[in-house]
Amino acid sequence: MAETMHLSKLQSNLLFFILRTVKYHVLISCSINYKEKEGDQMTVKKFLNLSVIVCIGLLSISLCGVMRHSYGAEVLKNQLLDHAEFAIHDDLDDSYAWSSIERSSEVNAENHRILLASNNVETQTTVKAALPSAQGESQGIVMNDFLELLKYGKAIHVLAMLMVGFGFLMVFVKRYGYGAVTATYIAVSIAIPYYMFFKEMRIFGEPAELTMDQLILAEFCAVSVLIATGAFLGRLKMAQYIIMTLIFVPSYMLNEWIMLDNGMGLIPKGQLIDTGGSIVIHQFGAYFGLGVIVRMTTSEDFNKKIESDKISNQFSMLGSMVLWVFWPSFCSAPAEISKMPLAAVNTVLALCGATVSTYIASTMIRKKIAIEDMANATLAGAVAIGSSCAHTTPKASLIVGFVVGILSVIGFAIIQPRVQRALKGIDTCGVHNLHGMPGIFGGLVAIAVAQNVVPGLQIKGVFITLIIAWITGLATGTIVSLFGYRKQSYEDAVEFIVEEEHH
Repeated sequence: MAETMHLSKLQSNLLFFILRTVKYHVLISCSINYKEKEGDQMTVKKFLNLSVIVCIGLLSISLCGVMRHSYGAEVLKNQLLDHAEFAIHDDLDDSYAWSSIERSSEVNAENHRILLASNNVETQTTVKAALPSAQGESQGIVMNDFLELLKYGKAIHVLAMLMVGFGFLMVFVKRYGYGAVTATYIAVSIAIPYYMFFKEMRIFGEPAELTMDQLILAEFCAVSVLIATGAFLGRLKMAQYIIMTLIFVPSYMLNEWIMLDNGMGLIPKGQLIDTGGSIVIHQFGAYFGLGVIVRMTTSEDFNKKIESDKISNQFSMLGSMVLWVFWPSFCSAPAEISKMPLAAVNTVLALCGATVSTYIASTMIRKKIAIEDMANATLAGAVAIGSSCAHTTPKASLIVGFVVGILSVIGFAIIQPRVQRALKGIDTCGVHNLHGMPGIFGGLVAIAVAQNVVPGLQIKGVFITLIIAWITGLATGTIVSLFGYRKQSYEDAVEFIVEEEHH
């Protein structure tokens, strides 16, 4: 235990030293490049300080988690050695097992749990636990507490994606940073409890107990809300984001009910392969958003350039990297416990494939690397592998990610202008290229790469989701438009107190 704690402390000190060194190196570089105006120097320093603070915070959370799990594993190991007998076959290699066993104490009647889980499917392990009981009652194996603890970590990771990942990804608009992060705060804070309220009211399917699974599903709904928000970001008043969210959640739950819970008898429960939500979350959110922009894009908005600069794009890249890091938890959270490792590994490999192909495609199509592609198309691999992440092989995941990375870059560089002209609407964040097309691609490619897929149902799911998302998006856009349009799009000063007003 002492060695584990010492190692964690050494790691944290080393990481802090590296971050501090990088910080001062970048500050010195920026002071050379930004000598024109004092205001520019201050802006850069604020950005760098905030970026370092965010990085340190995320690293601290990760390190604390490592230290906690290391400490917990050591304690459980000692308890296991004290109270359990193991009979393990001689032909086992590196398998390990933890089990959750209730034990009654003779002194204070408190229950102690020893967690036990198998990590190797091919090994055969026989575990015999003989624990005395004062009451003479038989001891049962309990895994619920362990699973809830495991899912809690994944739920927090998804929250980090929502607030930090999506929040920062959308601040690329030069003068709409306040609006982007505030819209994120509001949409998430409404969507999560609103989803749980509908579940409790039995409006869509059977009522569900308040568990970590339900929290994760509510967070998935919030993710889909933010995807839709990216399509019309900067063109709604803040109150209209609230109205949109209130309409979006029941629309999303209707589609989720049909896709996953045999709603209306259209798709048998459990037959649609969509573990990580390529169809239900990403495709739905993207085409709902596109439906809204048809009604919420004025002629002035259509011809107005969406401005970004180096600072706003760097913030966007920070958000992209946070999403990249936590997406394996996102895709593996709804998977069966035995398939979580596979889902996480496949997601990482898909992200790696998309990142490499994004660089190649962006360089070939645009002749230079576009930061827009690097911030967005690199994530398309995780979007596409979502459906089949727990049902395919690592090699297939890498290929899927590589292919969809190219597709996403083509979307941003070539397809998006044509789609916007056809819809007469502006897709601010390019959700069609990051979530729409990759979502459809992921839902359909599962037919080829995943096991136990019913092709007809998979195609049916993609088609029904597209229809529901488009119709509800158009209806929502029509309702929201009744409350008017912004005086100036993509401008914080319309609704926020900004620093420039005080000088």
